[in-house]
Amino acid sequence: MDSNGDLYISDSDKHEVKRWKIGDKSGTIIAGGNGQGDQLNHPTHIVVDDDYSIYVSDNENHRVTKWIKDAKVGIVVAGGNGQGNKLKQLCYPMGIVLDQLKNLFLADSQNNRIVYWPPGSKEGFTVVGGNGKGQKANQFNSPNGLSFYQQENLYVVESNNARIQKFERDFN
Repeated sequence: MDSNGDLYISDSDKHEVKRWKIGDKSGTIIAGGNGQGDQLNHPTHIVVDDDYSIYVSDNENHRVTKWIKDAKVGIVVAGGNGQGNKLKQLCYPMGIVLDQLKNLFLADSQNNRIVYWPPGSKEGFTVVGGNGKGQKANQFNSPNGLSFYQQENLYVVESNNARIQKFERDFN
């Protein structure tokens, strides 16, 4: 949801993201919508910034795209270099969140890590996880949701470990 109260929904099966304004009877496609493939391929999580740009976890294209308000094409802001575990690659990205400086944090679900991706960077930095799949405090098993609380603590949701972990901003 954005500051105007507009609701954003990813429709993974239709490979699109829609915006629903208050009182609308149907949503408007604002990203994707051209079928599976180059545009979006199973979009999952969405975050909207203060400029009404949307960031989309383009799950099966192994990237995150940014759609500036009224854009017809997204810009790759993380990943986009094929599926893999290098810091310039992602493997089924899921949850995404922006901090106050528009730094992107994402749950790289099948690499079992949380990646920090500064604006304009060609690769990300692992901030937590990345130590193989597991149940230890420094491991994940398919992290899929992220949230900041007052820009200080990062919360990571894992479905396969059935837990939520809290990390302080210095990521200890």
